[in-house]
Amino acid sequence: MTSTQESSGPAWSSQDLEKSPHDHAEKAPRVQSMFNAIAHAYDINNRLHSFGRDQAWRRRAVRLMEVGATDHVLDVACGTGDLSEAFQKAGVERVVGLDYTSGMLDIARRKSQRMPDDRRPEYVQGDAMALPYESESFDVVSIAFGIRNVAEPDLAFSEFARVLRPGGRLVVLEFAEPRNRLLRWGNDLYTRRIMPFTASLIARDRSGAYRYLPKSIQTFLDPESLGQRISAAGFDVSRQVRMTFGVCVATVAVRKP
Repeated sequence: MTSTQESSGPAWSSQDLEKSPHDHAEKAPRVQSMFNAIAHAYDINNRLHSFGRDQAWRRRAVRLMEVGATDHVLDVACGTGDLSEAFQKAGVERVVGLDYTSGMLDIARRKSQRMPDDRRPEYVQGDAMALPYESESFDVVSIAFGIRNVAEPDLAFSEFARVLRPGGRLVVLEFAEPRNRLLRWGNDLYTRRIMPFTASLIARDRSGAYRYLPKSIQTFLDPESLGQRISAAGFDVSRQVRMTFGVCVATVAVRKP
């Protein structure tokens, strides 16, 4: 997919990122353009720049959901399918991976060819704010490192509640800043200075994706505020699990009856 931003310049310029990208009127198409531009190198950058922890965080999210053999799972903002595959390997009945970006889904589908035909996730293109599913049709909804890329997170949370059955579970994985001051300083240096340079080099990226990503974390909701917004959408937040010195937080919630 070729977007206006891709053809005329970067999706995110330095000027765009002087302010919060979450307030940008064209956030959705720019995010879509950006992820199409970096899809080919998304997995390798995730592994290298998280020091392999990204997969451990996803496996922890699956364990937190305590899935069973009859569960139907919707993995929103599934990207290249890592979390979708982790749920499928956990033995659930059905996994649907939904993403806004065609380039990411193309890679997810290619990766799924390694799995048995009857154990592959289903992959569909769609919008987290307007899910193409009937109400109360899933037991679990997940979103990993994607909610801050949604134009209106509150609308997405309402959609998650709508498609979950009463008592259905939600897990939101998102980056956060460590509470420890020294760790926070080191994390800031890494994510705002080192990672943008090395990840852009690996991906040969000119979209501004790896300048946007740390800025989008810095200007997004902190875990406590995120939990409050999830609660307001019709969930009981049961716990928030900090991982790897607090750089990743899993928020676990249950849809109210």
